[in-house]
Amino acid sequence: MGTGLDNVKGIYLEGIAGGNAREAVDKYTGHRYTQHSTGVGDGAEGFLTFFEPFVERNPDREIEIVRIFEDGPWVFCSAYQSLNKGAAQWVTMDLFYTDAKGLILEHWDTIAEYKPETLSGEDMVGGAREVNLAANTQASKDVVLEYTKQVRQEADVSKLDQFVAEDLIEHAATIGAGRSGLAEWLASDAAGQFEMLFQLVGQGDFVTTYCKRRAGDKDIAAFDIYRVADGKIVEHWMNEEEISPRDQWGNSGKF
Repeated sequence: MGTGLDNVKGIYLEGIAGGNAREAVDKYTGHRYTQHSTGVGDGAEGFLTFFEPFVERNPDREIEIVRIFEDGPWVFCSAYQSLNKGAAQWVTMDLFYTDAKGLILEHWDTIAEYKPETLSGEDMVGGAREVNLAANTQASKDVVLEYTKQVRQEADVSKLDQFVAEDLIEHAATIGAGRSGLAEWLASDAAGQFEMLFQLVGQGDFVTTYCKRRAGDKDIAAFDIYRVADGKIVEHWMNEEEISPRDQWGNSGKF
């Protein structure tokens, strides 16, 4: 486990869950902290301007990191947050870029409401958690990259069976069970038009993409987590957030 991964855990669990935002941002970030969570300003002061009032508004903070892995300087994590004894529940997915010492330099995220009932019947944050480090990382990334290019970007759902297992375990709240549920969603207006693959990172059998798409009149940022086994995607989680208008951003934007 790398220093960057430990630092991401620290800023989440000490800084946000533990309420020590100032101490954590000083300890775990590097010479810059470029922010892409649009409600948060750049730098340590931007982080504190957002999270110090957040801690005051939410004295009861239950935050659990449910998946976390690293890929060189990149660290990805997904967390479940229950605030004020369940008054608000959120799923977050975060991507961090770190320096040679593992200090955090840049951050992207999506935040979505946790929904206890999903179309597939699977929990939004349930399923496999531990990375299979014996799995071939590059092979897993290759499967997800080709799926993203050929099925998502080129909108060729006929190739879905080449990349996705029939009994796919689906955790996205709005997608039905199995490969057939994913195919139905991909053909729907909700999936919209795929526009950009911004980043793809992975470790072992887990791969995450951060992408942009347009559905209806909305620009959407989405993280997808894929678990790969025997050359196919066997489990999928998705967290998406509508991109707010430019004049509401506190930084340079989601991408």
